Amino acid sequence: MATLVITVLGEDRPGLVSSLADVVAAHGGSWGRSQLAQLAGTFAGIVTVDVPGDRAEALARAVGDLEGLDTTVRSAVGTLDGGGGPEEGATFHLDLVGHDQPGIVQQVSGVLAQQGVSVERLDTRVVPAPQAGGSLFEARAVFRAPEDADLMHLRSALEELARELQVDVTLDPGEEAAVWE
Repeated sequence: MATLVITVLGEDRPGLVSSLADVVAAHGGSWGRSQLAQLAGTFAGIVTVDVPGDRAEALARAVGDLEGLDTTVRSAVGTLDGGGGPEEGATFHLDLVGHDQPGIVQQVSGVLAQQGVSVERLDTRVVPAPQAGGSLFEARAVFRAPEDADLMHLRSALEELARELQVDVTLDPGEEAAVWE
């Protein structure tokens, strides 16, 4: 059994998910974890699929032939012929809220990268803040810190950045960040 990671991008229209699911099923694949969204008229997604190893290449070709979608297919470890290892280190989730301003994601991700942290999930949105005037930027992230990470230094660096950006940051251990409703 091979685990493939499929990414898709295209102009949103009815039936995109169905066409991808049809191809997966036709090749004996089992749809796993996915993140699919429509943003500003564009459909984007990432899906993991378990498929019999001898059908992985055919599934990859069929996904590439889907009309109106730009796709990529890779194994869960980066290539269709395997390798890699298990994820290690503690997971955390981070919530950030503050006035929208350019560079927030760049600066927060920079602090995380300096500590060797891997971002596993990042959800962001901008929402109106009528009582304060303007817009609020909200971010929720799940990240994995390496086993040798200096977590006190990471927390301090994030708190210092929060003061500079004048945003609220919450950092908690845990597997998953809450989902927005």
